[in-house]
Amino acid sequence: MIKLFTLKNQRKEGELSGRPTQKKASAAHLRIQKDLDELNLPKTCVIEFPDPDDLLNFKLVIYPDEGFYKGGKFIFNFKIGQGYPHDAPKVKCETAVYHPNIDLEGNVCLNILREDWKPVLTINSVVYGLQYLFLEPNPEDPLNKEAADVLQTNRRLFEQNVQRSMRGGTVGNHYFERCLK
Repeated sequence: MIKLFTLKNQRKEGELSGRPTQKKASAAHLRIQKDLDELNLPKTCVIEFPDPDDLLNFKLVIYPDEGFYKGGKFIFNFKIGQGYPHDAPKVKCETAVYHPNIDLEGNVCLNILREDWKPVLTINSVVYGLQYLFLEPNPEDPLNKEAADVLQTNRRLFEQNVQRSMRGGTVGNHYFERCLK
């Protein structure tokens, strides 16, 4: 028991003497480091770290090479909370896009970011999930109900709306910035 008090006092003295104490990495930092080390990005995706010292905040850029969104550039902002991996990452699309599963505020409807998130899932799982949304938009679980309705009733009009929005145009009463690369 005395040894515990001795260790505690030595730790306090180290802090008071100005000697640096080693900072412990949080569980979220350790897990995100592991996820990033094991990341296997598809050729259509790039990860960017605005602050290389902050692994909990980064951007994913997706360049679809097939489907409705071929030739586009879509930027997603990832925020990893301290509860990761028990809590899903927060993901927002910074690129305004006409898409059934992404609303005009950038919220993303992807089941593994909500009710189907499990701690065994990784950033790699999220990357592939987001990429899949561009290959196969899901009108059955929409955030943008208008886009979902058009996709279900008139695929040709949906494709035209996607192309118009990606070139920098208006769909409905919303203007989209150009996102073609």
